[in-house]
Amino acid sequence: MVCTLALMALSSHAQFKIDVSGVGLTQLPVTVAAFKGQEALSQKISEIVLADLQRSGQFRAIDIALGVMDEATKPELSALRQAGADALATGSVTKLADGRFDVRFRLWDVVKGLDQGGQGFVVAALDLRMAAHRVADYIYEKLTGDKGVFSTRIAYVTKVGTRFQLWVADADGENAQSALASPEPIISPAWSPDGNQLAYVSFESRKPVIYVHNVSTGKRKLIANFKGSNSAPAWSPDGKTLAVTLSRDGGSQLFLLSAAGGEPRRLIQSSSIDTEPAFSPDGQSIYFVSDRGGAPQIYKVAATGGNVERITFTGTYNISPAVSADGRWLAYISRVSGVFKLHVMSLTDGTATALTDTAADESPSFSPNSKLLVYATQQQGREALMTSTLDGRVKARLNGQGGDIREPHWGPFFKP
Repeated sequence: MVCTLALMALSSHAQFKIDVSGVGLTQLPVTVAAFKGQEALSQKISEIVLADLQRSGQFRAIDIALGVMDEATKPELSALRQAGADALATGSVTKLADGRFDVRFRLWDVVKGLDQGGQGFVVAALDLRMAAHRVADYIYEKLTGDKGVFSTRIAYVTKVGTRFQLWVADADGENAQSALASPEPIISPAWSPDGNQLAYVSFESRKPVIYVHNVSTGKRKLIANFKGSNSAPAWSPDGKTLAVTLSRDGGSQLFLLSAAGGEPRRLIQSSSIDTEPAFSPDGQSIYFVSDRGGAPQIYKVAATGGNVERITFTGTYNISPAVSADGRWLAYISRVSGVFKLHVMSLTDGTATALTDTAADESPSFSPNSKLLVYATQQQGREALMTSTLDGRVKARLNGQGGDIREPHWGPFFKP
């Protein structure tokens, strides 16, 4: 029997360590000074901020001894210019009488000598990491013009022995919390567009069925338990519809189903195996995997049904499509010489690029700003989560301590 839980704190054995490798073509040189007051905390705000920025692939750290500086300090920028820094972040953490913490920061343009503004957050002790992620989001957006994703969340599944767990974690893999535990497999977690729910497939009924799970309350609803297999849920951008794969009519076929449940509508009349649907950002199209050409390839069809268009032509085996939120990129897994590698295709010109040198990549998912991918792979015989920039130049390993890690899915932007 599955144990359905509201989010519960992760024990220390499954903490993550960030290991960033690679160098991007153009990286902004930044310095994050030690925040005043953070020395008494186990969560060092400045270190979390800098790790976030480095993991994005857009920034490199300039290591210069500045001492402790708060948001009110007028920094001496000439030494930073000489060290090659373009930007400086300073800040403070103050414990309030009620036990909460006041986190404040300021960003400086070192080259121009300009104050780039700042913010302040009053948070509980458990939310200090999230405050740091929001600081990093502000810096990222100010310096790149794109929205930061550090305060978003990821979901993934672990398997330890015969026990499966569905986790929700910060985008850096830390602060993981258990949403679900089961002796039976849990697969295909998919965030709703509002970030409040996860659809997933559970085998607790000795066959695959689809649930929608409220992340905050732990309550869930059975959405698809039709005859045969019920699998591969994918949310429409408006959150009202799920595309699913059902075998109730024989074979694996695509159906559309209200997110509230009810009777599904078959999308395509086909004798082939059609599965792994993924909506386009505008909700007008659905990408999916089919063997209609003799081997698995990725195709596209209108969300209302109709003619099917083949998308992938490079390679003989392509699966697991994911579409970026800006509609420009398709990520997928391609079997190349017997190994499975993460690829990214430009949907503008069809150019495809392999991003990895690993051999067992699976389940790619884009960050909500379309700048990063999270995926599962194997390194040194163990499964792990990785993030990668879209050119594959900068990768970060989120090194799990608690068993095999699989099926990651990146959630939407934080909605206050």
